[in-house]
Amino acid sequence: MSDSIATSPRPVSIVTVLAILGCFGLFLLVVYYGYSKNEQPAAYAVASEKLPDDMAWKATHASKTAALAELRANEHKKASAYSWVDQKAGVVQLPLSRAMELVVQENGVRK
Repeated sequence: MSDSIATSPRPVSIVTVLAILGCFGLFLLVVYYGYSKNEQPAAYAVASEKLPDDMAWKATHASKTAALAELRANEHKKASAYSWVDQKAGVVQLPLSRAMELVVQENGVRK
């Protein structure tokens, strides 16, 4: 037989239980204030003149559409034009279609 003596578990003090619940409550409070204070107002809920410059395009549906159209036009212009990226290093920007032709020619020669 074994020589170990069976011991009954110690009762948990009320102070320990309250300390654990207090720490959990403090954690929930920190999480609540951490997430609720960092919310930015919805752009559509604020008048466009009160928005900062970087968010003014979000004010109305028309401003969003205009900003998107301007962005797409600028990107199309960049993708279909020749320009220098770094003239000293000899790096140029090519139209996308011309760049694809050059890649096909380069890879066709290697085979």
